[in-house]
Amino acid sequence: MSSVKFKHQGVQQLKEGIYQPDQKLLKFDGKQCSLDDLSLDVPINGTVYGTLLNYKGEYAELESSMNEDPYKTPPKAPILYIKPINTHIGYGMTIPLPEGVEKVSIGAALGVVIGKPAKNIRKENALDYVAGYTIVNDVSIPNESYYRPAYKEKARDGFCPIGPWVLRRDAIENPNELGIRVYINGEIKQENTTSNLIRSVEQLMEEVTDFMTLYEGDVLLVGVPENAPIAKENDRVIIEIDNIGTLVNKVEKEKVDVGGVMV
Repeated sequence: MSSVKFKHQGVQQLKEGIYQPDQKLLKFDGKQCSLDDLSLDVPINGTVYGTLLNYKGEYAELESSMNEDPYKTPPKAPILYIKPINTHIGYGMTIPLPEGVEKVSIGAALGVVIGKPAKNIRKENALDYVAGYTIVNDVSIPNESYYRPAYKEKARDGFCPIGPWVLRRDAIENPNELGIRVYINGEIKQENTTSNLIRSVEQLMEEVTDFMTLYEGDVLLVGVPENAPIAKENDRVIIEIDNIGTLVNKVEKEKVDVGGVMV
C-alpha cells in the first residue's frame, strides 16, 4: 500500500489516500474505489518541464544528425521545454485530436514533483527536494525537432495528461529503476525503464537547477523513451509505471465551435 495525493474534478484541495496496487483500489474517507469510479483532476499545480534526449536509445537514434547543419554538435546541457497549463488534463479525460491531424505520439514520462524550492542543488541530496512522483503523457503531433522543441506540435489543448495522483517520494526506493509500459487498446506497444536514462533523476535535477529554480508543485519530466507509440482516434491509451500506477486516457476528435454549437 502506498500513500498518494489526488484531486477530485471540481475540487481545489488535494486529498490523501492509500493506493492498493494488488487490487487497483484507492482508499480514502473510509471507502474503497476503483479509478474508473472516480472523476480525477490534475494532481499538480505548478509548471511542467519536459526534457528531450535523456534516454540512451533516443539519443543514439538522433546522434548522427546532431553533427549536421544547423547544429553541428550534440547538446551539452539538458534541453527543456514547457507543457503549458492548457495542455494539462487528468486521468480518464479525453486527449483531443486536432482538426486535420490523424495521429499523435504517446510520450510516457516519469514526472518528478518538486516539494520545495530547488536552486543549485547537488545530486547527492537532490531527492530531498522531491515531494513525489506521477505519470505524465507528453503527447505530441509526430515531429523530428529536438534542439528546438516543437511547441506547435507539443502545446495543443489536452496534450499533457497527468495523474492519476502524486505518489509520496518515500514509496519509491530508486526512481532510476522503474519499468514503463504503454498499452494501446490493451496491446503493449512500448516497454522501457528509467535505468536507460542518460542523466539520472538526481543528475538531471542538479543540472537543471544550476541555471533555474524549480518551485514547489513544479514537475520535471525525466524524458520520453525512443520509438514513441502512435495513437489514433478512439484509441484507449494506458501508461503504466512500476509502483506508481496507471494513467488512462482516450483519443477523440477535438470538438470545434460551429455557429455557437460544439460539434
